[in-house]
Amino acid sequence: MATKVFMEALSPTMEEGKLVKWLKSEGDAVKSGEPLGEVETDKAIMELVARGDGVLRKRLVNEGDSVPVGTLVGVIAGKDENIDGLLAGAAAPAGAPTPQPEKPDVPAPAVEPQQSTGPSRGTPVPPPQPAAPPPPPPRPAAPPAPQGAAPQPAPSGEARQVRSSPLARRLASERGLDLGSVQGSGPNGRIIRRDIENAPAAAVTSTGPSVLRSSDQADFQDVPLNNIRKVIAKRLSESIGPIPTFYLTVELDLTRVMEMRAAMADLGDEFKVSVNDVLLKAIAVALSKHPEVNAHWLGDHIRYFNRVHLGMAVATDDGLIVPVIWDADRKGMAQISREAKELAKRARERKLKPEEFTGSTFSVSNLGMFGIDQFTAIINPPEAGILAIGTGEDKLVVVDGEPVVRKRVRLTMSCDHRVIDGAVGAKFLQTLRRLVENPLMLVY
Repeated sequence: MATKVFMEALSPTMEEGKLVKWLKSEGDAVKSGEPLGEVETDKAIMELVARGDGVLRKRLVNEGDSVPVGTLVGVIAGKDENIDGLLAGAAAPAGAPTPQPEKPDVPAPAVEPQQSTGPSRGTPVPPPQPAAPPPPPPRPAAPPAPQGAAPQPAPSGEARQVRSSPLARRLASERGLDLGSVQGSGPNGRIIRRDIENAPAAAVTSTGPSVLRSSDQADFQDVPLNNIRKVIAKRLSESIGPIPTFYLTVELDLTRVMEMRAAMADLGDEFKVSVNDVLLKAIAVALSKHPEVNAHWLGDHIRYFNRVHLGMAVATDDGLIVPVIWDADRKGMAQISREAKELAKRARERKLKPEEFTGSTFSVSNLGMFGIDQFTAIINPPEAGILAIGTGEDKLVVVDGEPVVRKRVRLTMSCDHRVIDGAVGAKFLQTLRRLVENPLMLVY
């Protein structure tokens, strides 16, 4: 019996998926649970698995195409089973190409929008041939550049035929690398991230970012949105406009935090924690004492949480991801430190599981490592607040009437006024100040 292969919702917020790579070809035998392809969701790259045994008789979506959840992308059936009825009833999925006259002068691989090839972006594209052309001849050489334009380098055209991951193509574009000169170490010689990072300097072409303003470059470059960036845009547009937001800023003394960190480091590497780890623990404990802040706005009611699942914003090459430290208030600083490092690493590698980036009750964003003194973060709905952490710096302050230098940090809390009143937010920050400036309270 034939099995339909649909674009599945591989994350709770996924509305469409991009088929990055087929792992099975038409005619390949497959078993239930076996991966058929790689799909880019709004959070990570995940596997689309078979839901039945048989042969992959038809692939209905090309690599690089984005289609809505629920779209039929393939058919698994017996080797001689008739699937004409299934194919006839399948609507052409969004993003799937429709038959058009061949354009021999303009190669267009499925993943072309992901990579930048410099001057070729600025070369005018010939219009399609008239209807009903003869069978296409072998692919000719690249067309001559128009008068006044720089000639198109041959290696760029060849690079488009190289098997490579989406991340590798983007990194190659950013670094000005010619994929045709990079040796792939992935499956079947596929070029992956480490190949780009280890590529020799000789592989850099004249189309790289270092010569972006040279005269042979196009005036601009249009890069289609990936699924992560689409979701970021949608979520933030739901936040900054409709949510009545106000901001509270405090400056905290880190002197005792620094002393405690030094004492813990003397006990061994397993006890080393960062200032951010201490702040995450303090924020989680403060949230457990103020459930009126640890809340979600759900339209016709407010949900107050008795557990603290702390989201921490992580910047990746593709956009912002917010992995979650579950029950952060009940975990020690060393455990929070380990989880935060591992989650951040896997977020950048796009290997997070759905349960690792959903379910946060409150979020934190830290730009202190970039030297940002203070900033305001945008609330991640339906959460009622988010804390923005700036850099820790030495400041001259007055203590007991005497000028002294102390390590200080500024935190700014964005509050949804539909859930958090000014006094409520202020009391939460008072508790947070007490915990940070007396960090031994975090280890009792």
